[in-house]
Amino acid sequence: MESIGLFISVPVACFRVPRAREYFETFPCPPPSTVYGMLLAMVGEVNRRVHEGAEIAIALLSEPAYSVVLRTLWRVKERGEGPGLGNNRRPDFQELLTDVQLAVWVRAGKRETHETPLVDRVHASLTQPRLIERFGGLSLGESTHLVNEISFLKGQDKSGRLLVAEEDGDLSLPIWPDHVGSATRWGQYRLIDTELSGDIGEKAWTEIRRPNAFT
Repeated sequence: MESIGLFISVPVACFRVPRAREYFETFPCPPPSTVYGMLLAMVGEVNRRVHEGAEIAIALLSEPAYSVVLRTLWRVKERGEGPGLGNNRRPDFQELLTDVQLAVWVRAGKRETHETPLVDRVHASLTQPRLIERFGGLSLGESTHLVNEISFLKGQDKSGRLLVAEEDGDLSLPIWPDHVGSATRWGQYRLIDTELSGDIGEKAWTEIRRPNAFT
C-alpha cells in the first residue's frame, strides 16, 4: 500500500515544548516524533527502529482551545527520596489543548526496510483489528491524553493547517528524540492554511529517522 490518510481526535492534549521548564508550554500541533510513537503503539510495535524511514504528514483540522492548569509534576532533585516524593515533586503550570482534530498521512518510506511497512500495519489495525496484539490505552503525547477516535480520513475533511518543512519556519519540532544522549533530530516547520483534498506536496512529508541514519 502506497499511503493512507487518518482522522484522529484527542479531547485534551499537551505537546510539551522540550525546552520548557517552569511553565510547560505546548506546541500547537504534535511533532512528527509524537505521531510516529502513537502509530507504533497503535500497531503494537515496541521497537521504534523497526519502521525507521517511514514517512508521515500532519495537518490540524480544528482550532484547539488553549487553557492552563496547575498540576503536580515529578522531577529528580533528591536521589535519596522516591519518585514523586518530597523535593522530587512540585507544582507547575501546564498549557493544554482542547478538541485536537488531526489529519495524518502515512506512506512507505523509500528507505524503510521492514518487510511489512508501517502503512500496511496501520491499515490492518483499522480493517483487521483482531490481528493486532497491543497493550494499554492509545494516547497522543502523555499517557493520560487518550485518543478519542481514529479512522480513515473522509472526503469532507478538505481544509486545515498543514505542517510543512521550511528553513525559516517558526516551529522547531523533534523528529527523532534522544532523551539520554544529544542526538535528537529536529525539523523546522510552519503551519499553513491549505486545501487537503488534493496532493499535499513533498514539503509536508517527514522521514522518521535518527540523525545520520542511512549514511
